[in-house]
Amino acid sequence: MRIVAALFAGVVFGLGITVSGMINPAKVLNFFDVAGTWDPSLALVMASALATTFIGYKIVLGRSAPVLANSFQLPTSLIIDGRLLAGAAIYGVGWGLTGYCPGGAIPALGLGRMEPWIFFAALVIGILLARFGRTRLDRAQTAAT
Repeated sequence: MRIVAALFAGVVFGLGITVSGMINPAKVLNFFDVAGTWDPSLALVMASALATTFIGYKIVLGRSAPVLANSFQLPTSLIIDGRLLAGAAIYGVGWGLTGYCPGGAIPALGLGRMEPWIFFAALVIGILLARFGRTRLDRAQTAAT
């Protein structure tokens, strides 16, 4: 049942991204072009996502446990460190340069264009490199103590 629920949530998210036009990188890039062909529709998508998330969290976190799990798995750290800032910067620069983020690129894979596939390959390579680097850093810190 958890897999069906995850599939349903992913399909709804993908449809929302597709219907809103956010799988089109030009639409995203035009949002960042405030001095040229600025398109504010991304701000509306973000605002509606924030409102939906706020309401959803209020409803869901009012429960003692999730419907399909024994407990909630929420982040415990509130620390804003260099790794978080570096990751956010890399994400933002990549999004601003390509017009793709993972949420928009994955539904765009079905469009038959090469760009989302190149982005997705770079995304996977970046994740693997980050994991490799994190493992090496963790090992070095453990060996130093």
